[in-house]
Amino acid sequence: MRYTLMEAAKVAEPRGILIGLECHQQYSKTPEGLDRIYKLVKSPSIGINYDTGNAFLCGHDPLKWLKRVVKRLVHLHAKDISVEHGAAERGKVTGTPVGCACGEGVVDWKKVIDILKKDCPRDIVLSVECGTVEQAERSIQHLKSLV
Repeated sequence: MRYTLMEAAKVAEPRGILIGLECHQQYSKTPEGLDRIYKLVKSPSIGINYDTGNAFLCGHDPLKWLKRVVKRLVHLHAKDISVEHGAAERGKVTGTPVGCACGEGVVDWKKVIDILKKDCPRDIVLSVECGTVEQAERSIQHLKSLV
């Protein structure tokens, strides 16, 4: 992993490309695991692609974890998790490719936006991850109302 990140950083740095490490799967399903990977290579090109839904499903508080990584953030997957999905899988999985519409699940989006506005050193793109176009439209409307 260190070798791969070193090689990627060598290509990314001179081009101004940012690489985002995501909380997902076995090695990065905890804040400590993600930090361990992040610290393998010191490069201004390597940061965090934070996924709110994956953090929740892994069994963690997505706001606390966001506060921990916000200074290193390069991208954010805006993924909400329905109460039913959370009840069925929280603590049993390391993530999911899709969630419900932002604002219709367990993530407190006002607090997420407040943390980003207050503590993030750069503008961040929020990439909505949900199951349908209609959910994406509702997510975008909800997030726009908070920004």
